[in-house]
Amino acid sequence: MSGFRNPSPGLRALRPAAFGADPSGERMARIRRSPHFANGVFQNPGGEARVRPSSPLDFAKQFFDREQRRRRAPQSGIPVHATTLADIAEPPASGLRVTWLGHSSVLAEIDGHRVLFDPVWGERCSPFAFAGPKRLHPVPVPLAALGPVDVVVISHDHYDHLDLPTIRALAGTDTLFAVPLGVGAHLEHWGVSPDRLRELDWNETTKVGGLTLTATPARHFCGRGLRNTQHTLWASWVVAGDEHRIYHSGDTGYFEGFKDIGAEHGPFDATMIQIGAYSEFWPDIHMTPEEGVRAHLDLQGGRPHGVLLPIHWGTFNLATHAWAEPGEWTMDAGEEKGQAVASPRPGEPFEPAGELPTDRWWNGVSAPIDRPWHRPEKPAPAATATPATATTGPAAAQSRDELDLAGEV
Repeated sequence: MSGFRNPSPGLRALRPAAFGADPSGERMARIRRSPHFANGVFQNPGGEARVRPSSPLDFAKQFFDREQRRRRAPQSGIPVHATTLADIAEPPASGLRVTWLGHSSVLAEIDGHRVLFDPVWGERCSPFAFAGPKRLHPVPVPLAALGPVDVVVISHDHYDHLDLPTIRALAGTDTLFAVPLGVGAHLEHWGVSPDRLRELDWNETTKVGGLTLTATPARHFCGRGLRNTQHTLWASWVVAGDEHRIYHSGDTGYFEGFKDIGAEHGPFDATMIQIGAYSEFWPDIHMTPEEGVRAHLDLQGGRPHGVLLPIHWGTFNLATHAWAEPGEWTMDAGEEKGQAVASPRPGEPFEPAGELPTDRWWNGVSAPIDRPWHRPEKPAPAATATPATATTGPAAAQSRDELDLAGEV
């Protein structure tokens, strides 16, 4: 089968623990049976995802340009809300409280249960302690002080969403883990017992207490090692309680499937939508602020409803856009559409049914942001793009990972 080969025993012994483990046995057999797995790889909804031809070199020129680097970091310390036990000790009055902890890490307290999405407490999103994108702000609260959670939800296996030190710390608790198909191999390798895993294909559901969790489609890719063979799935997630529904996008490009997810599972009281680390070099695997607001509206049946929490920005430097651009432009896009957007400082809890944090706090520590906020129309995909450069397959994914690891920030 193309796209999947187990490395030799010698190479497996040399690979860093953070690379995780490859699916095998019954897990790999289940992957092969998935309707979303073909020709040795998981397939994106909507067809192949574009990466611009020659993008690694062009991207590197921008990424390592000295002047560009200044724009991609705050000019002074990011104001972090030091989350305390008092902030989250009392149950939310409305039954739903959300705490953005930076990047895509979110604690959601929903109908008497606690769900932790994509927890990353490590200093770098990298397999190495000495290289790779480094935190731009401290974690708002120590992991041990966060208190027990009912379920940890992982969207996919990239380093800025699946963090080895954090998972090892959580492996010593009795929490459950809900993960996309194939990702369980990493967690078992790091000490999570199989009976604590809920491993789902798209549109599969599991129950955790009074919550129903559903893995829903996303448009992205996977991979942690030097070869990204697309054999672990990526997903967005719907969490439904007795009274509330929430949605976490994970990493995804914009696609028509948001409308289907909304029609089947929405509307939502709150959505956590990826709006950072976008680039013209990978237009189909991350969303711009405008696309993020459009995705939220699709999930809500085409009309403003609920609260949008922008995620996947502010904590790590992963693209060439200005550091505060995603937050600023998402607020602009929300105002234009009449959609409520929350802008909490990292660690600041809020209830979507209550008073929302809407202060543009980043303006006090950011370089000026380009105006107006609208980006030019995306160019049509180049007619000469070859499959090797026009998809997010192993070669493109590897190039992106290498650039991420090279960027010390």
